[in-house]
Amino acid sequence: GYTKEHLFLNRTMTKHPAPIHKILIVQTAFIGDVVLTLPLIQQAAALFPESDVHVLTIPTSVPLVETHRDVRQVWVFKKRTEHRGVKALWRFARQLKKEQFDLALVPHRSLRSALLVWLADIPRRVGFDKSAGRWLFTDVIPYPTGVHEIERNLQLLRPFWEWNGERILPNIFFTEQDHDNVQRWLHQMNLQDQEFIALAPGSIWATKRWLPERFARLADQLIARGWPVVLIGGPEDNALAERICSLAQHPIVNAAGEFSVRESALLLKHARLLVSNDSAPMHLAVAVRTPVVAIFGPTVPAFGFYPYGKNDRVVEDTQLSCRPCGIHGHQECPLGTHACMQDITVEMVLNAVEEMIHAEAERR
Repeated sequence: GYTKEHLFLNRTMTKHPAPIHKILIVQTAFIGDVVLTLPLIQQAAALFPESDVHVLTIPTSVPLVETHRDVRQVWVFKKRTEHRGVKALWRFARQLKKEQFDLALVPHRSLRSALLVWLADIPRRVGFDKSAGRWLFTDVIPYPTGVHEIERNLQLLRPFWEWNGERILPNIFFTEQDHDNVQRWLHQMNLQDQEFIALAPGSIWATKRWLPERFARLADQLIARGWPVVLIGGPEDNALAERICSLAQHPIVNAAGEFSVRESALLLKHARLLVSNDSAPMHLAVAVRTPVVAIFGPTVPAFGFYPYGKNDRVVEDTQLSCRPCGIHGHQECPLGTHACMQDITVEMVLNAVEEMIHAEAERR
């Protein structure tokens, strides 16, 4: 727990704050988590326009921040290889110390993240009270529940700024090479002049994946209505995408494994709409302002990781007493039924897609 007196102390510290010239933001979780940290990065840069904002993240997420206009430098943290272990962590922290950061913002709740900014001697360290290393922070922010992760992360700026409820969406910035690569592929697939619907069938967690045969049937229904369908995902999703293609009656374009994570986001920008599991592509689509229909099974929107676009939709079975079964889902259903996904029909998802397309057309 955190006392009211301590929270008051932290608030009073902001009356005469030390100058902030250099900020480090630490997020070493999954790609989706990094996308949801971008608004924090953007707001920190806006609050401290004379400061340099650095971001520390894992290799797979570097493409999302290395081109961002609000990021001065990216620190690559290889937590599973090169920087694994106490000695490696200490050496990395010594590198950070040389940068003389004034402020660290740590949305990631691991002990390692808190320890890293403490070892780097960063004088102002802000993190959540749910962090395993909360005692290493100078400012401990109550971890809010029942709000979106973007809004939760923005609470780390509470010592300096009060969020007014304005929706702040993540931004991803692309290079000329990104545009050339995606445009070349669209021409090769004869999609350069067509709006298409993207499907993202993958997830790190098996129980988060809607059934492949239902993605195939959904694709057939969409193609029959005149919408080209493109499957997206990383190289690890290619086998699943190929299976969906083989199950479908109509030809589907498989882009899984074709692009970097940043290029995948740019491809999504060309899509009319994305249908996705509760996974990273959902957040990438939000960042490029593409509407999302998200399929939630073992997880629930109340965790705060639902698609953040104003008109995005979630398809789920709200009647199951076993939901949620975990913050991330599992590799196997704990009950052996996978009812949370089995109960979501093609018709339910198709209806959500058609309703969204109709609503978007009216808004246009």
